[in-house]
Amino acid sequence: MTSRLALIQLAVTASKEANLVNARAKVIEAAEKGAGIVVLPECFNSPYGTSFFPKYAEHLENGPSSIALSNMARDAKVYLIGGSFPEIGPNSKFFNTCTIWGPNGDRLGVHRKVHLFDIDIPGKQTFKESSVLSAGSEITTFDSPIGKIGVGICYDIRFPEMAMIAARKGCVAMIYPGAFNMTTGPLHWELLQRARAIDNQMYVAACSPARDETAGYVAWGHSSVVDPMGQVVAKLGEKEDIVYADLDVAFLETSRANIPVSSQRRFDVYADVSK
Repeated sequence: MTSRLALIQLAVTASKEANLVNARAKVIEAAEKGAGIVVLPECFNSPYGTSFFPKYAEHLENGPSSIALSNMARDAKVYLIGGSFPEIGPNSKFFNTCTIWGPNGDRLGVHRKVHLFDIDIPGKQTFKESSVLSAGSEITTFDSPIGKIGVGICYDIRFPEMAMIAARKGCVAMIYPGAFNMTTGPLHWELLQRARAIDNQMYVAACSPARDETAGYVAWGHSSVVDPMGQVVAKLGEKEDIVYADLDVAFLETSRANIPVSSQRRFDVYADVSK
């Protein structure tokens, strides 16, 4: 069983309305080219930055982005992992939130970014999401025609426990809308995807915004898909584009059978993080 995955490396502007229109056009295009699962990038409807989160934030229920994403999924007849957008959540807290939609337009899941991006690399990069955002507290999966799929957002990929738990709960893939920058991107973007794929013998995909050199936060780009053997099977450069890859469950099962680490783990020696 296979399903074609599409990652939309969207060129994000300061206009939410323009971003939603562009996202819709790209989702329809991906569906017309055979994609059954489509992914948008982190903060697909707004610039990325702590100063932008409150300005662009909206409620999950009946907000313009949720309505637009539901319509995109329904009209394209795809499973849509809707990147992320700043959400006004419970108790008026702000979250970095990914919504997942089915081909009938119903919402299948919500993932609020669990690990907030707080780093300080002297002379290169300082960023503190927690100055504005609150962290989510749940691991998110949803059912698709090829099996369960797990979802994380950007910095979540650095924490292997999330992917381990998803894999042990039956997921065949982990999808991460993300926006690594020009410091962390060259260092770790591909490496982390390959690590999570090899650790768990599953497909891993990460979907970035297109690079905008004029933005305050410059995204690395290079949206890509890695197979269960850790090979990069699809990859973009830095510009707006769509990349496609087939998620093949038979290949995943063969990979796990050939190197059967899932049955060789020693939970008598170390803990099972999925319990």
